[in-house]
Amino acid sequence: MKPRPPKIVVLDRGYKHYRLENEALSGYGYELILYSGERADHQEKLRLASDAVGLFVRWTRVDESFLSKCPQLKVIIRYGAGYENIYLEAASRAGVKVANVGGYGNHSVSDHALSLIYTSIRGLFPGTAGLRENFGKAPFPRIFELHRKTLGIIGLGRIGGTLAGKAVGLFQKVLASDPYIPDSRFTDLGVEKTTLDNLLRQSHVISIHCNLTSETRNLLDRRAFGIMDQKPYVVNTARGPVIESEALLEALEKDLIPGAGLDVFDSELPGEIDDRILGHERIIATGHYAWYSENSLEELQKKAAENMIALLQNRSIEDNLN
Repeated sequence: MKPRPPKIVVLDRGYKHYRLENEALSGYGYELILYSGERADHQEKLRLASDAVGLFVRWTRVDESFLSKCPQLKVIIRYGAGYENIYLEAASRAGVKVANVGGYGNHSVSDHALSLIYTSIRGLFPGTAGLRENFGKAPFPRIFELHRKTLGIIGLGRIGGTLAGKAVGLFQKVLASDPYIPDSRFTDLGVEKTTLDNLLRQSHVISIHCNLTSETRNLLDRRAFGIMDQKPYVVNTARGPVIESEALLEALEKDLIPGAGLDVFDSELPGEIDDRILGHERIIATGHYAWYSENSLEELQKKAAENMIALLQNRSIEDNLN
């Protein structure tokens, strides 16, 4: 009897098909299995993953307990950039390699950030809502021109760097803060390297593009909003918990900032997103689709499969996390 090929499991579904993954993996002798149960059924996910050599995940929590029940596991690939649901130290102790997928949505996310910037500063939503009664009048007095202002980018990785390349011709000055990026990248992109506090003080628009880590969780808290001298618009297309929600609402109430554009929130479950955020008249909210374009989804799935194969073959990749 022919032995069953090594199993790789997609634990978190949501894409229309997995043709790209299946084609790539089957060519190397792997069998792709799609989890079809309930999103919250942790035990059923564990049962399916228990004899897998590879996992594709999105939101499933992979901690030490989970890993202890998957003795054959060698590789975990996180669809997308964020990876806070995967316990990297526990994975390393278990000998499991972990990677995310970077570089697939650089243009789509940076385009979305620019869209939120323009929508916010030009008052497009309130302007449309009050079109008849306020025809010929601006929705609020503080509408400025970008070429006179400073943009601050928090996180100068692939997406932040792509935004910087587009923004240097739009803003008078582009500042960036990222302690993990070499000085040469700032120079190459034509942006000024600065500290986070200086960026918060000088910027008229702030766009967030950092990963969510213990260092960046609640990075924009009450103290941070309190030193924003220019009353900037704040845009977040990275990870929701980088901004402390209560501090954001308080900053809007106290007029420390005029508005915000958010594509990410404390929770990725729509029903758990704070109604005060979604219903706020000075917050432009979109449903976590900044990553999407007609090309980016295919790039994401293709690169996820390529990363899986590379790590299973013990090859080094740029997206390796541990």
